[in-house]
Amino acid sequence: MDTIKVTLCPACGGCPSVEIAEDGVAIGEDRNIVRLTHAEWNDLVARVKRGELHEV
Repeated sequence: MDTIKVTLCPACGGCPSVEIAEDGVAIGEDRNIVRLTHAEWNDLVARVKRGELHEV
């Protein structure tokens, strides 16, 4: 699996990002990182798609 990384601000390295890798998903920046398993990530994505989570 190729690593996928999406950042909120590609111009700098300090903004929050989502990095999907072989061993799981990391969300955050610097020392403020939460790690999810692929199953947890897939559950989060499914909840967004079902409308349980939405824009604030």
